[in-house]
Amino acid sequence: MSAADTIELNNGQKLRQTGVFLNEFYLAYKSVIDAGHTVDFATPNGIVATIDEESINDKYWKKNLALKNEALFFIKTDTLFNHPKTLEEAIDIKSDYIGLIIPGGQGLMVDLMVDNNIPILLKYFAKENKPTGLICHAPSLILTMPKDENPYSGFTVNSVSPLEEFVIERFIMKGKPENRKIAKKLKKFGLKYRCGLPKSNFAIRDRNLITSQNPFSGSSFSKLFLEAIIEYLREE
Repeated sequence: MSAADTIELNNGQKLRQTGVFLNEFYLAYKSVIDAGHTVDFATPNGIVATIDEESINDKYWKKNLALKNEALFFIKTDTLFNHPKTLEEAIDIKSDYIGLIIPGGQGLMVDLMVDNNIPILLKYFAKENKPTGLICHAPSLILTMPKDENPYSGFTVNSVSPLEEFVIERFIMKGKPENRKIAKKLKKFGLKYRCGLPKSNFAIRDRNLITSQNPFSGSSFSKLFLEAIIEYLREE
């Protein structure tokens, strides 16, 4: 998970609170826990993840306020969430893990995008065919690996769509971040990009890689990710 709490907009002229998008994290977490798995949290330097305040808005929870309150209670009280491993510690025991999920939010565009540990993790999980889930903005992390050694070259992927990205920048953040135009960059990088309509419940699986589009894509993402976990364990 990202540990960033602030993002620069408009070439540093504006600062905005940021972090991990709450439901993109919690819905994925809850799905794997409910399926009987355990989860470790890891962030740069072991800093507790900040939640993007925008993601607490009721509109992202489809009127399921009980689930939102459950998520808010979790981040305040869960011991593992509030004492995450460093990314280096996660790498040291990477063979213990059967899957990797990186939830979305603008925070990862600040820190994970430039963290040298991310390519190490992504390449390892790709090499071992372990399910890897990248949510909303997180597919941009594929770009942290050189094109000529990128294990996902040619894969079909999804991410926040260009129209959704425009709406976020124009009407929510009211400013442009340094790292943007994710879909365009993924296509230029040699990946096959597909997306659903804005706010659609859309996710794609291509082999071990599961990518999803937005805060409303939780059920599609979880279904595909859990299917990938089951297939991986069956093969093992």
